[in-house]
Amino acid sequence: MSNNYIGIMAGGIGSRFWPQSRQKRPKQFLDILGTGKTLIQSTYERFKKIVPEDHIYIITGQNYVALVKEQLPTIQDHQIIAEPSRRNTGPCVAYMAHKLHALNPQANFVIAPSDHLITEEDVFATAINKALQFANSYDSLVTLGIRPTRPDTGYGYIQYLDNSEKNEIYRVKTFTEKPSYEIAKTFLESGDFLWNSGIFIWSVGSILAAFAKYQPDINDLFKEGTDLYNTPQETAFIENTYAQCRNISIDYAIMEYANNVFVIPASFGWSDLGTWTSLWEKYPKDYANNSVADNVLLYDSAGCMVMAPDKKLVIVQGLEDCCVVDTEDVLLICKLADEQKIKDINAEVKRIKGKEYL
Repeated sequence: MSNNYIGIMAGGIGSRFWPQSRQKRPKQFLDILGTGKTLIQSTYERFKKIVPEDHIYIITGQNYVALVKEQLPTIQDHQIIAEPSRRNTGPCVAYMAHKLHALNPQANFVIAPSDHLITEEDVFATAINKALQFANSYDSLVTLGIRPTRPDTGYGYIQYLDNSEKNEIYRVKTFTEKPSYEIAKTFLESGDFLWNSGIFIWSVGSILAAFAKYQPDINDLFKEGTDLYNTPQETAFIENTYAQCRNISIDYAIMEYANNVFVIPASFGWSDLGTWTSLWEKYPKDYANNSVADNVLLYDSAGCMVMAPDKKLVIVQGLEDCCVVDTEDVLLICKLADEQKIKDINAEVKRIKGKEYL
């Protein structure tokens, strides 16, 4: 459909993947899966099968525009939406919605992260197309929910009502952010909870109506630029707008309030690759459940993830269930069970050592 667009969010710094993910080159610009393509390149290729290339937009920080052009050389300047500062996904979505509305008031669009793994791309494309058709026909905010396979505490959860609206598209009852293990276990056993994939689909009319109703201050800021979007004046306007805009996620800004939210349960080999454990789960493992680079030798070790530069020989002895990440200037060793603390460690390093190692 000519009215369908894609927004790929590529502005994060991937602090949970530190020290491999750095502020100058965060994880979406890395080939952390060893496929020969970076995560953003794989995401772009995936969406090229769903919409024309000129309907794909990359939303990123101004400091990453050069990286986007380097890794996606066919993309045009007007397809890069450069944010002057990081304000989370709420303002990011509002910006793209207003910009698209000025271009095509009949537009539907997908908003998706740039750093997820999806192995069953045909199944994924079917789910996205189903969601776009539904969003085009109904005043709705649609998300893709992943059928959970374990009580993971690193994901948000979506509870849905068991009455299918149409073609196995369900009305959402609740959103829950990263529950405790016991609560996550209860969610898994109940059978009516899904992992929140962070992939959303809607028409510009529906999402702008939601912003006007639930976040009028954010909506009004971006609405002031209606005549400036897609013109040379847009950049200066956005600089001023972001300086006034609150930091808030789309989940907290809209999805938890709206009563027209729907979910499509799906299984397409998804991982948000948000932590070293999620990467460890996708990598091949040896007989002791270790996942390591080719230049790593392990002795008396089990359940470990070890990453190191290609030209460095790394020898590990006597470790269990640990994450070891060696880079040119930082060595990280931590328990995989404690990897959620890496973001806090990253912040502590900044406080003690400054930005040199970030």
